[in-house]
Amino acid sequence: MAPLRLAMVGGGPGSFIGPVHRMAAELDGRIRLTAGVFSRDPVKNAQAAAAWGVAADRVYPDHHAMIAAETARPDGVQLVSVVTPNHLHFDVSAAALKGGLHVISDKPATLNLTEAEALASVVAASGRQYGLTYTYTGYPMVREAREIVARGDLGAVRKVVVEYSQGWLSKPLELDEANKQASWRGDPKQSGVGGCIGDIGVHAFNIAEFVTGHRVERLCADVATVVPGRSLDDDCNVLLRFAGGARGVLIASQISAGARNGLTLSVYGEKGGLTWSHEDPNVLTIDWLEGPSQVLHAGSGYLGAGARAVTRLPTGHPEGFIEAFANIYRDFADAIEGRGGALVPDIGEGVRGMAFVERAVAASRDDAGWVSLEGEGR
Repeated sequence: MAPLRLAMVGGGPGSFIGPVHRMAAELDGRIRLTAGVFSRDPVKNAQAAAAWGVAADRVYPDHHAMIAAETARPDGVQLVSVVTPNHLHFDVSAAALKGGLHVISDKPATLNLTEAEALASVVAASGRQYGLTYTYTGYPMVREAREIVARGDLGAVRKVVVEYSQGWLSKPLELDEANKQASWRGDPKQSGVGGCIGDIGVHAFNIAEFVTGHRVERLCADVATVVPGRSLDDDCNVLLRFAGGARGVLIASQISAGARNGLTLSVYGEKGGLTWSHEDPNVLTIDWLEGPSQVLHAGSGYLGAGARAVTRLPTGHPEGFIEAFANIYRDFADAIEGRGGALVPDIGEGVRGMAFVERAVAASRDDAGWVSLEGEGR
């Protein structure tokens, strides 16, 4: 089967996530980048296209021109990858879906909850696939953890602890306009009401729900801005209550000096607990209440079908971030082509992520204590 033809919006020179999307999309040969709008700067737009092998006549000044031209071509693109700052996610995604194209977007889904709910309506009306790159759900051992919990091996889930700590914003890097990554993330007009919580907190929230299979119903949030003069939060501590009764703690921080990309999830049940860490992603540890601890390794034959399906290499050969990202893209290709078994975060999870950000920020600001994720009072 010929590769699906992909267009990318955003991701030009200076972007971290754009090249990651491109590598991940093309890793398995299921998708090929063939068109795009990589930058508002014509020079950078052309540079990105040349570097990635995109023909000059398929590089466009904006996404509206791209969608109009590509949907008129017999060999036009079939899906669009949205890798812009958050404030552009809704417009690009909605335009592509209305143009008959599938959409896979970097997280969060939109700038705010109102846009996310509106986008959900567009997705439903379009009949097209929509996915979000909550990357960590693509790791084999995260999928193994999900399967272990779903089988009931741990017993009823009682406690969930998820931490995502970074230290790169311990200084006000957003004041340096040359630092593109920090500057747009620190701007409420481009990032939304959430800083750290919208950037990495949504990943922590998503992986907790993904692995446990339980949804967060209520939260109690302390969302803070620690670095003086910063416009958005950079440190978050949130208590969670899940459907089914489990309690949880979510920590997201970008001012934890010395921390690199410390995403760790622990899930505790009646019989034992499991722990997965992004800094050692090919290992999953299970500690039993009445039995010896187990260390499971990616690529091993004893793993479940879900983990084996997204493993490319034999055990002992480490797979990492690009491969996990590529698993999301491969699953998305499966969804487009109507193959079963795809595990792609969808617009429903996008809406939940935006609800989490807005409820937590508002609850912390108002000192509201426990609030419903759905927006009710105490």
